[in-house]
Amino acid sequence: MASRFVQRFSGAFGIACGTAAGVLLVDGRPDGAGIALVGAIAAALAAMGRGDQGIATTRTAGPDANLLLGEVLDVIAEPVLLVRGGVVTCANTTARGLLGRHIVGEDVRVAIRHPAAADRLSSTAPLPGRPVELVGLGSPDQRWEMRTGETADGARIVHLVDQSGNYAAEKMRVDFVANASHELRTPLASILGFIETLNEEAGEDPGLRRRFLDVMFSEARRMQRLVEDLISLSRIEAEKYRMPDERVSLSELLEDVAAEIAAAHSPRAQDVHVTIDVDLPEVVGDEAQLSQLIHNLIGNAMKYGRAGTPVTATLGRDPSGLLRLAVTDEGEGIAPQHIPRLTERFYRVDPGRSRSVGGTGLGLAIVKHIVERHRGRLDIVSKVGVGTSVTVMLPPAAADAGAVIKG
Repeated sequence: MASRFVQRFSGAFGIACGTAAGVLLVDGRPDGAGIALVGAIAAALAAMGRGDQGIATTRTAGPDANLLLGEVLDVIAEPVLLVRGGVVTCANTTARGLLGRHIVGEDVRVAIRHPAAADRLSSTAPLPGRPVELVGLGSPDQRWEMRTGETADGARIVHLVDQSGNYAAEKMRVDFVANASHELRTPLASILGFIETLNEEAGEDPGLRRRFLDVMFSEARRMQRLVEDLISLSRIEAEKYRMPDERVSLSELLEDVAAEIAAAHSPRAQDVHVTIDVDLPEVVGDEAQLSQLIHNLIGNAMKYGRAGTPVTATLGRDPSGLLRLAVTDEGEGIAPQHIPRLTERFYRVDPGRSRSVGGTGLGLAIVKHIVERHRGRLDIVSKVGVGTSVTVMLPPAAADAGAVIKG
């Protein structure tokens, strides 16, 4: 009996794997092979339970085969259903979590309640067919791709692939391009307008010409800052998964940045106050990026804090052992609903004010990516009418690495 069982399984599995190759050729997609392989296993397991009449159903397959089939499907991380005669006969744990534990035994068109899926799930629909996009299945924001295959004995495999992350990434890319284009187009249009005006009679007035040239220079610098920030952000993202290998003293770096701000004779340079604890350990990091992080944080605080109020930068060690850099201003503050989005590219609480003070909308996005590359943590706390505090936590270098980033 054991040898007959093995022969039956081996024969069925071989036939079913041939079906898997056929589906791969018909569908032309690597994922189709995955669907077909699941179908192959399902067909093989179903064949193990065939009686002399050669009828394959989940009832005749026997409890052991059904249990094994369920275990095979549960290994697959994405929702997978096995359908016979339009009825769901098996579903893995992920599918039951998405569609409900009651779906086994239901009509598949009831189990997957979506208009776009109804035609493909009908018994007459050709297979494998093109993937079907399902929007709103599970939650309003989720997007799934439904792929279907067929086993050697006529059962259908329904495979749901979550494309929500891909869709969100594509939307982010489109939004990024649109925002970058808008940010560049606005000063460019201003420059072109002033050039046209100067080419006319207005160019003959020295005072007016000087004022127009100052505006054009300001807009050109704005474009330059934006391009530099875009290039910087691109480089940081490209190095995101490559760990820095330099030992850097944040204490010295903060002192250097404070000295640069003072030397630049900014109108608010005298408002910047730096406090650094003694005997702080070094960090493993990229010195240029960490310098840019400090510049961005202090620069933001100077731009958005009220004139004449202090901008404080403190560097110390957290009770957990992490190095803690906090930059605080006394400005208008930020409403709670805006805080989660502050590190998005081009997100501004007040677009008009941000542009007027020379902001590109990329400063905190750059900070976030630098912190992530250094395996740190970024916290933003703000109170309307009081001010904003931005804190960066970084692990110390290996010799002092008793701290672990949590949260």
